[in-house]
Amino acid sequence: MHWSYINLTELKYKTTILFLFRLFTTHIKYQIIMLKQRQSQFVIVTFPAQGHINPAFQFAEHLIRLGVHVTFFTTIGAHNQGMIKSPPTDCLSFATFSDGYDDGVVPMDDAKKQWDQLKHNGSKALTDLIVSTTNKQCIVYTMLLPWVADVARELHLPSALLWIQPAMVFDIYYYYYNGFADVIGNDSDDQPSCSIQLPGLPSLTTCDLPSFLLASNPYSLVLPQFQAQLEALEKESNPKVLVNTFDALEPEALKALKKLNLVSVGPLVPYSILDGKDPSNGSKNYIKWLNSKSESSVIYVSFGSLLVLKKQQMEEIARGLLDCGRPFLEKLSCREELEQMGMIVPWCSQVEVLSHPSLGCFMTHCGWNSTLESLVLGVPMDGIVEGYEIKRCLELVVVDGERREAIRRNAKKWKELATEAAKEVGSSFNNLKAFVDEIGEVNVVVKRV
Repeated sequence: MHWSYINLTELKYKTTILFLFRLFTTHIKYQIIMLKQRQSQFVIVTFPAQGHINPAFQFAEHLIRLGVHVTFFTTIGAHNQGMIKSPPTDCLSFATFSDGYDDGVVPMDDAKKQWDQLKHNGSKALTDLIVSTTNKQCIVYTMLLPWVADVARELHLPSALLWIQPAMVFDIYYYYYNGFADVIGNDSDDQPSCSIQLPGLPSLTTCDLPSFLLASNPYSLVLPQFQAQLEALEKESNPKVLVNTFDALEPEALKALKKLNLVSVGPLVPYSILDGKDPSNGSKNYIKWLNSKSESSVIYVSFGSLLVLKKQQMEEIARGLLDCGRPFLEKLSCREELEQMGMIVPWCSQVEVLSHPSLGCFMTHCGWNSTLESLVLGVPMDGIVEGYEIKRCLELVVVDGERREAIRRNAKKWKELATEAAKEVGSSFNNLKAFVDEIGEVNVVVKRV
């Protein structure tokens, strides 16, 4: 009897413990479900071009690290062109719509038609996406898509513009459409050194202006989109402009406008770079080739995914590279003489190349994505000029000497400032977290756990 009583008591005790354990785990599961339901849901809408998709996707990755779920929204053509190379995850989903060019190829004569279909089809598809799902809290969109703000307003959702160019470029467009068109001028091609004074900005010359503002601009459809973008922001009671830059790089430009608050959230580059990790895949041919070169010896040449160089420009670049006598990696198709001294590829991962220890110099078109990636990785840059000048500048950067060391010290300084801004507790990290917190509560600590 005594032992039976003890066993019965133990059984009751164990049953009680089991009940409490199940109650506790059920409560935890419920809390997790509630947290997921409260998780911020953002939609990122991006123009279907590689130079827009890259920073927008990195912005999505930065949001995800703050516990946000992101739906990445762009055209079918962009996906079919392989512009997005990452698979969906628990925190990242993809949605697409057709702009009528699902192969991703848009003839120049069809440019206006594509813009019209982009707006018409995109507005409908975005509305359907938002209406058909729950918990969507904010829409972030890249430049050239002002209609996205209209959709967000109709659905009573906050929206924010992700400006993927420098803050100063935004300021210039703003001033152009707000009383300074005559100062900036539309016939500035003939006066490249003409001085321009704009409030809150350093003195500029006409050659500093965005090419879309020049009379020689061949893309007449683009400029009205910037005007429409500014008009869309004026309709907002609390307009938000998130800029792919950082405070130390553009302190004046970020504060130049009185009526708009420009918030730095850059540099929008992969976190592997910021964490000092090697992003490269050693199996790629160009990485193997770079591995065979000595440290800081290779010149990397790339002019973006859209720029088409004239034959004369190509010849000047070729002459400068050949005369320099240094190994180079070039994202172009060129002459056989170049291939004997360097490596020419149709495409490569720019981040992988710029982070490689053999890189000594980057000759670039100075697109903003390339500029920021170079800053973060501390790679000196050069511009496109005549062959002799190319050779002189490349030797200045690559060959040993005082000037070379001064240039590299400056590159290292900006690398540290850019990395510091984007890392946790940096200015851009704090700005992004404040933006997310304003849209909806996100518990960063819970996300990390």
